Amino acid sequence: MSTIKMEEDYPEVDFLYLSEQDMIRAGVEDMEGCINAMEEMFKLLKVGDYRMGGANGNSHGCMVMFPESSPFPEMPVDGPDRRFMAMPAYLGGEFDMAGCKWYGSNAANRKKGLPRSVLMLTLNDKDTGAPVAYMSANILSAYRTGAVPGVGFKYFAPEDAKTIAIVGPGVMSRTALHAAVTVRPSLTTVKVKGRGKASMGKYCSWVKETFPQLTVIPVETIEEAVKDADIVSVSTSSPTGDPSLYPFIEEDWIKPGAVIESTSALAFDDDFLIHRARTVTDNIGLYEAWEEEMHPNAYNTIPIPAVRVEDLIAEGKMTRDQIDDLADVIMGKIPVHRDPKEITIYSVGGMPVEDVAWGTMVYRNALKKGIGVKLNVWEKPELA
Repeated sequence: MSTIKMEEDYPEVDFLYLSEQDMIRAGVEDMEGCINAMEEMFKLLKVGDYRMGGANGNSHGCMVMFPESSPFPEMPVDGPDRRFMAMPAYLGGEFDMAGCKWYGSNAANRKKGLPRSVLMLTLNDKDTGAPVAYMSANILSAYRTGAVPGVGFKYFAPEDAKTIAIVGPGVMSRTALHAAVTVRPSLTTVKVKGRGKASMGKYCSWVKETFPQLTVIPVETIEEAVKDADIVSVSTSSPTGDPSLYPFIEEDWIKPGAVIESTSALAFDDDFLIHRARTVTDNIGLYEAWEEEMHPNAYNTIPIPAVRVEDLIAEGKMTRDQIDDLADVIMGKIPVHRDPKEITIYSVGGMPVEDVAWGTMVYRNALKKGIGVKLNVWEKPELA
């Protein structure tokens, strides 16, 4: 599958460059295929056929952040979503690929007509480390970010789900809705809660155009969105640090049997988390790594609900068996539902193995279709 020469032809190294349009032609927007790839990825996580960063092999990545002020005039200073990040991983099984997603992020990018984050993915030969592909990753990352909730919806959402609530109508909520419609075609209604009229209007127009079978209902509050919803998807851009400012959902608002998925800041009452909610993660090892790296009060930095549960476990208020791993459900180790009316809170942290998984599938499809540009690193390395 690699564009790198066979061993007898080394040391020449080539790689495939895929632009954003190349990625689209190679099928990066195939949501059903992406969901299937994510489900296979989850199975590999459970058997341990993967590695991510850090000594624990589960780190989300390495982030470069900037100071609030600097004596160096050329150095960037802190601002909303201003950072650089490297997210390396290896994923085995049918993927058998190493790679690293690298991105820079700055909320001020929007004023320049750019996405908040500009992402690229490199895929590497697992033996030599040489690049096999370098690809535009904004759409790839958006689709895998939607497909991971989609796997959760496939297992936990009611089979006849009719209503989905979208809290935070941004790009991530587009792919989350796409995934929900893919696994639950019974959906008829989407309720949308956003901060501003512009973002709400843009999202609602997109839904009407993309999924004309859905009735779109803009709402003013999170309570209105959540009530009577079978699926709730939360993807907001809330500031971190103070959990009292995170978007909050009351237990009384939630429909029995609903699934609530969050890729971002979200808060619940601790008593609900401890005694009645079912907490599910996309990879328990990731949350344990965050707890280890950010302890104490990891939730102040990583505002996803399962991180709050990890804090409560660390405080002795909950036990490890009160948090489930999605892969255990997929592989039949634990039941999909212990109670048909249980409320499932599904936390999605985002992992580089997801980018490697979907990036590998799109890359291989590009090879089959002759899409992309082959570039040469060297015919013979000068420093070998």
